[in-house]
Amino acid sequence: MPEAEDWNAHFEREKARFRDGEARLTNAEGADARQRQLTRLGNAAGGAGLALLMEGREQEAAEWLHRAAERYRESFGDAPPGSWGRPIGAIKALLLAGDWPAAEDAARWALDAGAAEAESPIGRYAAALAELVLGRRTEAREHADWIRTHDDFPTDVGDALAFLAAQDILGYEVAVEAVLESFEKREEYLEDIPVADTVLVLQTLAGRDGLAADLSSGLLPPSPAETADAGQP
Repeated sequence: MPEAEDWNAHFEREKARFRDGEARLTNAEGADARQRQLTRLGNAAGGAGLALLMEGREQEAAEWLHRAAERYRESFGDAPPGSWGRPIGAIKALLLAGDWPAAEDAARWALDAGAAEAESPIGRYAAALAELVLGRRTEAREHADWIRTHDDFPTDVGDALAFLAAQDILGYEVAVEAVLESFEKREEYLEDIPVADTVLVLQTLAGRDGLAADLSSGLLPPSPAETADAGQP
């Protein structure tokens, strides 16, 4: 049986990385060094938030996820062209924080920055996420379909986005299960936090429309039912 994750240890490590990064930020020389350090801060804050989510500490998680979104957004102005991971990171963090108004603001920011006109799959991924957050399913599906035709982007993620946009509950369930399976096969995770964060984001979007799939994995927070069962003698 796999050893249980020590989520508090993960959180403390990410918090230490964030605090160390804050100290280093004051010594960053030049715009490029600063934007890279801000991105590291976003990654560390996001990792801390995910670890807290896995422990069920949702309010604390939201605080760290907001920090992540702020750092990603702050880094974008001086980032190289096509750095769509920053808006994606901000949107995902705010969705996981449960802050829909802030997620909608980040979605509009991503679109204003040109995500919908991007010529890369990662840019169109940002656009599809943004349009889904804003409830614009037709536009979201167009971007998701564009993504699905490119080999350099995970097909199952593109499928899940497209099925969400189409409100196809059966198609979405198959696609999101495939995304989860791909995470379970990974040997490395961002910030060494073994969490299927993309699945969590997809499920958050799906849950708004009553389309969320019934998933269970060590890479996902326990459901309320699982938490209740764990508390039974």
